[in-house]
Amino acid sequence: MPIPAPLARREFLKQAAGAAVWPAIVPASALGLNGATPPSDRIVMGAIGVGRMGTGDMRGFLQHEDVRMAAVCDAQESAQARAKDVVDTRNGDNACARYGDYRELLARKDIDAVLIATGERWHPSIVIEAARQGKHIYCEKPLAVSVGEAKAARAAVRRVGVAFQFGTQQRSSQYYRFAVELARNGRIGELKKVLICSNGGYGYARPLPPEETKDPPRGFDWDMWLGAAPWAPYSEPRVSGLWMSIADYGLGHMGGLWGVHDVDIAQWVNDADHTTPVSVEGTGVYHSDIRDTAYIYDIEYRYASGVIVEYMDLSTAKRKYEQFRYGAMASCFVGTKGWVYVAREGVRTHPDSLMRSFIGPHEVRVIHSNDHKRNLLDAIKSGQKTISTVEAAAHDEMMCQMGDIAMRLKRKLRWDPVQEFFPGDEDANRRLARSMRAPWRIDL
Repeated sequence: MPIPAPLARREFLKQAAGAAVWPAIVPASALGLNGATPPSDRIVMGAIGVGRMGTGDMRGFLQHEDVRMAAVCDAQESAQARAKDVVDTRNGDNACARYGDYRELLARKDIDAVLIATGERWHPSIVIEAARQGKHIYCEKPLAVSVGEAKAARAAVRRVGVAFQFGTQQRSSQYYRFAVELARNGRIGELKKVLICSNGGYGYARPLPPEETKDPPRGFDWDMWLGAAPWAPYSEPRVSGLWMSIADYGLGHMGGLWGVHDVDIAQWVNDADHTTPVSVEGTGVYHSDIRDTAYIYDIEYRYASGVIVEYMDLSTAKRKYEQFRYGAMASCFVGTKGWVYVAREGVRTHPDSLMRSFIGPHEVRVIHSNDHKRNLLDAIKSGQKTISTVEAAAHDEMMCQMGDIAMRLKRKLRWDPVQEFFPGDEDANRRLARSMRAPWRIDL
C-alpha cells in the first residue's frame, strides 16, 4: 500500500437519500470541541458503545498521533464516564463530550469518523445513520442480526462512499496473511475444503438458573440498550456476556460472539468477498433457557467453484479433525497437495516444508496490514480500500444467517448469491428479515 497523502482539509459528504427514518430528537447544545480546532491532518473520531470491547478499540485508535477522540456514547452513564476519563487523560484536557444517544454524536459536523462497538442489534442502524452523516466507519462484528439489515447497511455505505472497516482483525495478522497467500498461490495444490471452528460445544451446555428481573440501575437507559429488539424486562444475565447467546440480539458463538471471524477467513481464502456459497446444510443443538442460540453446530457450505466450507463448534472440530486439537478459533485450508492450519497463535502446515515458502513480489498478494485501525486511518486519507470492506462484512453475515436458518429448518437450502435469497423457498426467505420494535425502523 502506498504511503497516503496528508488530509489537506476535511470534506464532509452530503447526506444521501434517506435510507432510514428515525424518531425525532433535539440534539444536545454542546456540539463542538472545546478549545482549538485540531490540525487539518488529524482525524477527529467519536466512539459509540464503550463497554469492554469498545473501550479496547478506542484505546487502539488513541495510540495513533493523528487521531483525536472528541466524544463517547453509551447507554450506561458509568461507561460514558470511564471512557471519557481515558480520552481526557490521553488528550490532556477535559474536552471529550459524553452522549447517551448516538444520533447526537453523529450530528456533530466536526467528527470525521466513528467507532461502532455496541451490541450487534444496533450496528445496522448506526452504520446507516453514520453513512448518511458522511462519517467514516469502524464497525465491530457482526454487521447485523439479519440478512435484510446487512444489505441495508451495505447499501448506505456504498451510496455515500465513506471508508468502512469491519472489525475482523484477523486479516491484519501476519499469520493469516501468510496462510491465505500460501493457499491462493497453489502451495497446497487446488483448494478443496476449508475447515473452520469457533468457540462453543459441550462446555456451554450447562443450563442457567431462572432469570430474575428487576429495575435497571440508575444511569442505565434500558430502552436505548434494547433498541429495536423486542421489549424484555431488565435482568443481569441480559446485560452480562450472556446477551450474545440470545437470538433477539445475535447468533451466539456461530455469529457475533466468535464465529464471524473464521467465516470471514473462509471467504478471504476463497477470494469471495464479492459473493457467497450456493448451498448450505447443517445440524445444531440450541440452548433452551434465556439463551436460544446454537452452541453445538456442524454446517456445510458449498461454493459454485465446488469448494466446501465446514463450520463447526470447537468440540465438534476437535472430535472430527486432529488439526483442531491445538485450540479454538482456527481455520484449516485443505488442498490436493497439503494443508495449512492457522490460528491467532500461529501457523502449521503439511508438509512441514510449506512453512519455509516465500511468496514472491509477482505472486498473488493480499492487502498488507499489521494494524487494523491504522488500515482504516490510511484508507480515509488515501481513498483506497480497507482490508475488511462493507461487502465482506455483509457476505460474512449472510453466511452466518444462512447456516442458522438451515439448522433451524433442518434441511439443505439452495442460495442465490446474486439475488441474495433462497430460490423458491418462502419459509426460508421469511427468516431473512426481522421485525423492529417501534419507533425504530430501517427501510430495507
